[in-house]
Amino acid sequence: MPVITTAITGATSGIGKITAMELARKGHAIYMLVRNTNKGEQVKQEIISQTGNKDIYVIECDVADLQSVARAVDELKGKLFGINILINNAGSAFVKKELSKDGFEMTFALNHLGHFLLTESLMPLLKKGQARIINVSSEGHRSAKPNFDDLKWEQTPYKGIKAYNISKLYNIYFTKSLAEKYGQTGITSYALHPGVVLTNIWDKVTGFMRILFWLIKPFMITPEKGAETTIYLATEPRLEQKSGLYFKKCKVAKTAPNADNGAARNRLWEISEKLTGAKTK
Repeated sequence: MPVITTAITGATSGIGKITAMELARKGHAIYMLVRNTNKGEQVKQEIISQTGNKDIYVIECDVADLQSVARAVDELKGKLFGINILINNAGSAFVKKELSKDGFEMTFALNHLGHFLLTESLMPLLKKGQARIINVSSEGHRSAKPNFDDLKWEQTPYKGIKAYNISKLYNIYFTKSLAEKYGQTGITSYALHPGVVLTNIWDKVTGFMRILFWLIKPFMITPEKGAETTIYLATEPRLEQKSGLYFKKCKVAKTAPNADNGAARNRLWEISEKLTGAKTK
C-alpha cells in the first residue's frame, strides 16, 4: 500500500504531538510544520523512537507569519508530489492584544489566516493527494459572532476568550467553504471540537479565566483523549458524505446557528483572500 502523507501544524505539544505520534504509529509519513525547529527535531526523534517510523520530517512554519507559511509551502512543494491529509491544528489564545508580523491581531492570524494561506497554497498537492483537510475548532464557536468590521480590535475592547471563540467560528466557516468549493475535486474537509483539553494553551490565562481554569481543571481531558477525534477523521474510511461537517467525540455534532451563515462564510473567504493574496486554486 502507498504511504499516506500527512502534514500537521502545531505538532510539538498537546493534541498535535499526540496526533502526529499516533498517525506515525499507523505508518503515515508525517510532515511536522513547526515554529520552533529545535523542539520539532526533539519531537521527531521521540516519535521515531516510540513508533519505529522514520518517515518523520520537520518543516519550519510559523503559522502566524505569512512569509514563513509561504516558505514552508515552497519547501513542501519541492519535496512532495501530493498530500493526503492536512491537519490545521496549531492555535492559541492571547490574554492581551498582540499583533502578528504582518500587522494582524494574533488570534486571527494564527488560528485562521495562516491556515487559510497554507491550505490554499498547498491546494495543488492536496488535489493530487485527494486530501482530507481537518480543522481543529471548538465549542467556543457557539458564543461567537463575526467581527469583520473590526478585525484588529481597534474599536472593540479586546477580550482574549472572545477573540479565540471568533477564530473557532471562522474555522467552521472555512471547513464548510472548503467542502463547497473543492468537493468536486475529491477533497473533503472536517471541523472538530477536541474537548476541553489540559494543554499549554491555558498557561497564559489570567484574572477570571485563571480562576475558571482552576475550577474546571479536574474535569479537563488529557491530550491523548483530546486527539481522538482528529485521529478518527484522519483514519476512518468512507467519510466523504460527511465533508463540511463538525465532529465531537468522533461523531457528527450540530453546530450553533451562527455557523450556518452562508453570507458570513463567503465574506470571510473574500477577506482572507484579500489579506493573504491567496487565490482559489
